[in-house]
Amino acid sequence: MDTTRVGRVRSPARKAQATVAVRSGVDRDKTPIRRPPMPLPLERYALVAWVLGRERAELLLEGLGARDAERAKAHLRDLASLPSPRRQAKVSVEFGERADAAARLKTLMDEAPEPLRNEVFRRLPPYHRSLFPGRRVEAADPLSPPALAVLAERLIREATR
Repeated sequence: MDTTRVGRVRSPARKAQATVAVRSGVDRDKTPIRRPPMPLPLERYALVAWVLGRERAELLLEGLGARDAERAKAHLRDLASLPSPRRQAKVSVEFGERADAAARLKTLMDEAPEPLRNEVFRRLPPYHRSLFPGRRVEAADPLSPPALAVLAERLIREATR
């Protein structure tokens, strides 16, 4: 009696080998069980393609295969429709923090002038504040320009991502 199997279509060469093995009476208990391949993280592929080559991102996704490429291109279109800050945040969340973020923050704090250093420290998350045990959070200076806060946030983002 023929058995019905659900899975990927085998290449003709592998299919012929499997048929010969079954017909020759190979013990089924000794044959290895192959797991189906894990689904592709197509949204991450689209994100990487966008980051590495915006104008040729669709071309980069062509190598995924017809069905996967179409789904990845749909993710790419969604990504392209987002405003730039949302895209950057998505990349940061998806791929995480830099491995050398602590060292880069220390360098930033060493090189920044004192008003900027205070603002950077005030805006650091608690787990990064622990890198600077001698500092305390000070109240914001009412005379400092608003651009200083924007610059501090930008420098933190660039140091950690």
